[in-house]
Amino acid sequence: MAGRISDEDIALVRERAQIADVVGDYVQLRNAGGGNLKGLCPFHDEKSPSFNVTPARGMYFCFGCSEGGDVITFIQKIDALTFAEAVERLAQRVGLQLRYEQGGYVPGRQQGERSRLIEAHRAAAEYYVSQLSTPEAAAGRRFLSERGFERVDAEHFGIGYAPNEWEALTRHLLARGFTSQELLRGGLAAEGRRGPRDRFRGRLIWPIREITGDVIGFGARKLLDADDGPKYLNTPESPIYHKSSVLYGIDLAKREISKRSQAVIVEGYTDVMALHLAGVPTAVATCGTAFGEDHIKVLRRILFDQGQGEVIFTFDGDSAGQKAALRAFQDEQKFVTQTYVAVQPDGLDPCDLRVKQGDAAVRDLVASREPLFAFAIRSVISRFDLNTNEGKLSALDAAAPVVASIKDRALRGMYAVDLDRWLGFMNERFVVERIQEIAARPAETRPAARPARVSGRKEPMDPMARLEAEALKLAVQRPALLGPEFDALGADAFTQPEHSALYQLLQETGGTAAGGSGGREWVERLLNGAGEDLRPLVTRFAVEPVRAEVNTEERYGAGVLTKLQEITVGRALDRLKSRMQRLNPIDEQQEYNRMFAELVALEQQRRVLRERAAGA
Repeated sequence: MAGRISDEDIALVRERAQIADVVGDYVQLRNAGGGNLKGLCPFHDEKSPSFNVTPARGMYFCFGCSEGGDVITFIQKIDALTFAEAVERLAQRVGLQLRYEQGGYVPGRQQGERSRLIEAHRAAAEYYVSQLSTPEAAAGRRFLSERGFERVDAEHFGIGYAPNEWEALTRHLLARGFTSQELLRGGLAAEGRRGPRDRFRGRLIWPIREITGDVIGFGARKLLDADDGPKYLNTPESPIYHKSSVLYGIDLAKREISKRSQAVIVEGYTDVMALHLAGVPTAVATCGTAFGEDHIKVLRRILFDQGQGEVIFTFDGDSAGQKAALRAFQDEQKFVTQTYVAVQPDGLDPCDLRVKQGDAAVRDLVASREPLFAFAIRSVISRFDLNTNEGKLSALDAAAPVVASIKDRALRGMYAVDLDRWLGFMNERFVVERIQEIAARPAETRPAARPARVSGRKEPMDPMARLEAEALKLAVQRPALLGPEFDALGADAFTQPEHSALYQLLQETGGTAAGGSGGREWVERLLNGAGEDLRPLVTRFAVEPVRAEVNTEERYGAGVLTKLQEITVGRALDRLKSRMQRLNPIDEQQEYNRMFAELVALEQQRRVLRERAAGA
């Protein structure tokens, strides 16, 4: 057996592997003066950076936990490698062929287990990519094409195809010199009755890379109806793959996450692709598990988590998405960074949104984020009937522990005020005292969150939702009061999915011009065009009284419409400002100037609307 790595080669590895570059793959480093760099320690949790790197001396040290050493020590510690494995990995990084004493260099035989498994996965990834162009992989190429991905996109993300055979990859890797035991240990193969067999067969393959870019696992999407396995199948836990700390896309996103101080968390591989291709290169996804504490640690090191960045979760607007957001809420305060939720009201995931509405819609989804605390609280209270006193109190009791769990005292107080407004009590002192009372009780005695039993759809008590409801009620009952300005709003002016759907129905039925002065015929046309889900809402809005007196309906309608227009313009301004913040006014001067002109026009439009609203 070959012996130890030569001392000369070890010295060359230390010299050529620049510590700032190596550490920078794991930790965002900033200038700390005096030739030093500083970041958040990857070896213990901290809120203030105490991890220092001195490139001139090739050393690092953490003043918080006293971990320190050179570039080899760092790789040993961060990736749990032996000394020899760390040297081999760094040598591979800098293109140095190592020499071994007492027997010379025999490629592959002296490498540690991790290095061998990394090489096996690299070879597997190359094999899968080569198979994507075969006739058998037509279903995989069609899957990508239907989701708006081109060949160049598949190449960029390293997507491949696993042949629908028992031992295709296994034979290929065994011929390359890897052992059956290595394939089993790495999760590339599973034990069959006659030896190892391929884990993935007849599936589209995504390589999962760690932060340094090494392939450590795969995600596989079912393509064949005869495949009775799950839709997505991931590599199992292995010496190199630990799903609780893996983020798909982190290798591609890490630089932009650091640069923009932003990370966007999505739910799948195609969503990551869609966001990157739409101009949001900070997107990553978990791999077959919920977002958790180990994922947070990875992101905090890259974000240089000092309260200036943002982590944005994207969830569907359905109940499953709300549950996912509430789980994320439990981890939110482990970040110093601001945490947000971006929800697409119509339930489209980012990939489908890009296909149906284009890249701009994906960017706007991210730009429309709202604070996670607000989303979590509103998700809780949305389960109750806020039209009754009993429902309001039940909602308050259910939301109180959520508000009370906010650690920042000032922020907790502000959300208590918001909760009062969202519930419609208009009694801040009562709500604050109720929160304090509920939060002080033992967890087992707190009131359960019991959804109120109501028939049909209930109107959320949020002021924006009420305003939308009034405008739609007028469109159903008094369409002539609103006219073409209402028809020009667009469905995205409505924040509630059912409101947006009703607006779309109104336009498909001819708009307000077709409704005339309203009446039975107009309502019947709307009901005939509505699906089962919308008919109760049309019926309700046709019956529920308009809040204005008959002799002031015209003025009331103008006021509702103007306020809705003003809010819509304000939302457009927020999105535009968010996009402008991501532009470099020097490098992208033409685009920046165009957006600035649009900003000025929108501000002027909002001023006019505010003056009109004051008059109404």
